[in-house]
Amino acid sequence: MSFKDNVNLHVDKSAKLLNFSDDLLEHLKSTHSLIKVNVGVVLDGKINNFTGWRAVHSEHILPTKGGLRYSETVDQDDTEALASLMTYKCAIVNIPFGGAKGGLKINPKNYTMPQLREITKAFASKLINKGFISPALNVPAPDVGTSEREMEWILETYKTLKPDDINYRGCVTGKPLHRGGIAGRTEATGRGIEEVVREIFRHEDVVKEAGLKNELKDNEIIVQGFGNVGSNLAKHLYNRDNAKIIAIGEFDGYLYNKKGIDINALIEFFQKNKSINNPKLGEFKNNPSELLELDCDILIPAALENAITFDNVDKIKTKLIIEAANGPISFEADQKLFEKGVVIIPDIYVNAGGVVVSYFEWVKDISHIRFGRVEKRFQEQKILDIIDLIDKKTNTKTDFDTIKKIIHGADEEDLAFSGLEDSMRNAFIEIYNAKKQIKRSFRDSAYYVSLKKIRNFYTVEGFPKR
Repeated sequence: MSFKDNVNLHVDKSAKLLNFSDDLLEHLKSTHSLIKVNVGVVLDGKINNFTGWRAVHSEHILPTKGGLRYSETVDQDDTEALASLMTYKCAIVNIPFGGAKGGLKINPKNYTMPQLREITKAFASKLINKGFISPALNVPAPDVGTSEREMEWILETYKTLKPDDINYRGCVTGKPLHRGGIAGRTEATGRGIEEVVREIFRHEDVVKEAGLKNELKDNEIIVQGFGNVGSNLAKHLYNRDNAKIIAIGEFDGYLYNKKGIDINALIEFFQKNKSINNPKLGEFKNNPSELLELDCDILIPAALENAITFDNVDKIKTKLIIEAANGPISFEADQKLFEKGVVIIPDIYVNAGGVVVSYFEWVKDISHIRFGRVEKRFQEQKILDIIDLIDKKTNTKTDFDTIKKIIHGADEEDLAFSGLEDSMRNAFIEIYNAKKQIKRSFRDSAYYVSLKKIRNFYTVEGFPKR
């Protein structure tokens, strides 16, 4: 089955519980808009042709939102599937966006930075001129193979083509700070996944259902993928939760240390060497597929889709899987894992942290003011007034270091992470309450919550409300 088929099978299961009419379900599962473009760019005196797509799954709320990936594996089916996941994901975490996704079939490692800039600008021009990039209609973000660099190039292109749009900075998210980005966006997806892990351990019955040890730090964790998502997730788990991460995987192998890997040292090594093969931190093995089959308490696939399929599902030895990547488990494998009693927290909820903070960035750009600017000093002064009052009443004197720590007013990153935590925690509670109601898996419950919210935008006949 294709990735798109996998997603739609999950949708069908939960839609039945909500008694969706056939016409509404067909409308909801369909891709509402799709563009395929040929991007021709002259490089070294020769025309190079690239194929790109941008899919809009649902326009029940505008703008639509979704990443833009550069990969040789990009195709139309996966682009449409990922766009649909964005629709359901945004609904789960109560972000007012429809779902979209895009991609360019290219290996960015084969091109220089100036060449990638020309390719990106040409691709962006095609999408902008056809209405598939706009702060009001369709807002891309970084994905596999892209970063804030590509978003800045798209922003430059949009500003050139649409000079009268005062909200031009909102045409993409995940931008550099100096171009209207938001503090914390780079870490947002990984940090959001860490908030999911934390929330799980606030629910004793979920911990018991999964057969985990009561404290997060006492469980053995494996993370597949050490890109932006995997590395930031590991960093926050290690530093904020004292988590024991026994293995980290990459495309060429995995690093294993039964006592736990020093993640800060690994990040520093990886940034310098572009590799996790550090014998000082653990044993490196060249078989990346083996990683998923290691014995652990919590397995976190944070790479690409279809990491766990019918072919290797019987070799999986974990109690809890947290889907940091999009679609890392096929439909058949998901069914088998559920039958084995493995608890799975699904992708459409787990990796929503990126779109949550992207929403904050978009709001910042169209409101033309950074978060914290208006109230930060006011907050600090009010706290300082309270400390002074307590000191006077108790005839004491609070030391300067304590005052400095207490009065810190929330800056942009503080507010972004606070909003991220609130979104992820509230969404988990909604999903968990639905799970208790319908007595199904976390995945079924997540789709149930999402579809129930989306249905509110349609009449019983299946047409958008006017």
